[in-house]
Amino acid sequence: MIKYARSHLEQTSLRVQIWGKAAIGLYLWQHIFGGHLEPADVTAQWREGSQKAGKTHFSFLTGPSLVPGYFSVDAEHVVLVLNGREPAKIAYATQWLHYAQTLIETRKIQHVAVVLLGNEQCNNAWIQPYLKRNGGFVDLLFLTYDYAFVNEEDIFQWPLGVATYRSFPVVEPSWSMLRDPRSYLCNFLGTVYKNSSRETLMEILKQDGLDKLCWIAAREQWQPQETNESLKNYQDALLQSDLTLCPVGINTECYRIYEACSYGSVPVIEDVMTPGDCGNSSMYHSAPLQLLKTMGAPFIFIKNWKELPAILEKEKKMSLQEKIQRRKKLLEWYRNFKAWMRQKFINTLENSFLPSDKG
Repeated sequence: MIKYARSHLEQTSLRVQIWGKAAIGLYLWQHIFGGHLEPADVTAQWREGSQKAGKTHFSFLTGPSLVPGYFSVDAEHVVLVLNGREPAKIAYATQWLHYAQTLIETRKIQHVAVVLLGNEQCNNAWIQPYLKRNGGFVDLLFLTYDYAFVNEEDIFQWPLGVATYRSFPVVEPSWSMLRDPRSYLCNFLGTVYKNSSRETLMEILKQDGLDKLCWIAAREQWQPQETNESLKNYQDALLQSDLTLCPVGINTECYRIYEACSYGSVPVIEDVMTPGDCGNSSMYHSAPLQLLKTMGAPFIFIKNWKELPAILEKEKKMSLQEKIQRRKKLLEWYRNFKAWMRQKFINTLENSFLPSDKG
């Protein structure tokens, strides 16, 4: 009996090691999984955490000293979190894929899934040869942006999440976040690129004196690193505004969307496709932001910033009670969204990696 129970136990439990080699790994682990990392210090060379979920035991490893061949692989299944945004990152990601391939070939591990920060124009052709369907070894691919090859079989869309690389934290909703009146109708803190819709947005705000009602801090140059002060400033702006303006950048999806949700500030989204190869897939026909739309995100979608003055007029007339209800809906939706992504991720891994009961 013990023997039977043991074999049954082994059958139903999956050990998965997640190797976090891109900042979106922290969104996956800390925000979606609600997992912890030791040590807490974000600059530590090595950080790890673990969690049991469903039939699966997950451990998460990250940090600069996570290097191929220099840590113990103690799971049969691996999730590689990689950055495929530009050539230098892809070269680095490829080294990790080759390491995983060696482990598969030498039977050290059985399955590999990849969570990929995709290219903003969806130029992800480099990853295709690694997929099992194309003769490679990667069973599952979860990737950001509206990639046309998403098929819900082995290729899935994954949310971009918050800018963990700028130390944007996990935010716990509070009573005051939900109930306090906010000083600003809207906010936009960011870079205004030449000849972009962001310039149009700035003009519209100035024209109607709407910039007096909103927290606007525009800069000419993109800054990858936040200072503690600028991060605090940005978080205050989200917390103090009812709406967060989300103009398109290189892609329609941006960290700002998820960061606004964290603080209960409704994203106002410029719902237009950006140049490149992103778009509808065979499964979804609502690009851009198919994942968020499919999940019923309670955002305000607009096609043109000229629609903004009317939206702000409407805001002025809204009672605090109505705003509280809306915030509640947004915060609840975001919590459910993360829980759903977590469940979907776990189910997908289990369905793919666990031997089916059909024998």
